[in-house]
Amino acid sequence: MDEAQIEQVRRFNRTVTERVGVLHDRYLGRDRPIGEARLLWEIGERDQDVRRLRERLGLDSGYVSRLLRSLESDGLVAVEPHPEDRRVRTVRLTEKGRAERALLDDRSDDLAGSLLQPLNTAQRARLVAAMAEVDRLLTASTVTLDTVDPDHPDARHCLLAYFAELQERFDTGFDPARSLLPDAGELRPPRGLFLVARLHGEPVGCAGVKLPSDAPAEIKRMWVDPRARRLGLARRFLTELEARAARHGHDTLRLDTNKTLTSAISLYHSFGFEEVPAFNDEPYAHHWFEKRITAPSAERP
Repeated sequence: MDEAQIEQVRRFNRTVTERVGVLHDRYLGRDRPIGEARLLWEIGERDQDVRRLRERLGLDSGYVSRLLRSLESDGLVAVEPHPEDRRVRTVRLTEKGRAERALLDDRSDDLAGSLLQPLNTAQRARLVAAMAEVDRLLTASTVTLDTVDPDHPDARHCLLAYFAELQERFDTGFDPARSLLPDAGELRPPRGLFLVARLHGEPVGCAGVKLPSDAPAEIKRMWVDPRARRLGLARRFLTELEARAARHGHDTLRLDTNKTLTSAISLYHSFGFEEVPAFNDEPYAHHWFEKRITAPSAERP
């Protein structure tokens, strides 16, 4: 990794932490550090599953427990067992906690204004645009790709959402029973694999690849949740599945798609796929693609 890039990231981190005041124990002039303030904001207006809250913030359970105990002792939150499963803890803001959160929101607005106020109009626009880009890229860097069983709940969640989107977008609708859906066994090692993308622990995309011993590798069921688009996940899926297929000895990667998925078609062209004659009788396909692939250079003999 480029040393100059590493140094720029570190310089950026130092500037931001100093400018927004996270180095102080009394964040925004209140009697608590930023960790507690952020937890109050994240809990919001609804009861929250403590485990999901921890995953959302990327914090370990011990640290979250300490933050919650402090907030609870100040009367800002109430931590209780879930009414349907006492093994699950939930947390909600008390009336005092909602008032504190509202005050923190007001002071956060003031802090944001203080960052923009010294700048002229053009500088403000540049800063806000740069912040939006940094936010998008940092969010993208937090997404994980995990190999899961095709019957895993997160995999099923993604596939059902994918099928629902196809039903809306295809001119003919979409019936999974008519499509050439791979058998779950075709997406399990060694015959294949299935990836799920997770953002803050929540599934936001999926993609599978068939790895038959007597035919080219074939990408199936690639989908990205609309709220996670523009994070580069589709290209990341393609890169990962291509590498996995090459490591399994495949030199050709295939996929098919519907004519209405124009963004996907553009992506495949830009990723080096070329259109070829139909290699299957998928009723919903109008375009078939193929790409010659090789194993990463570090893995070649």
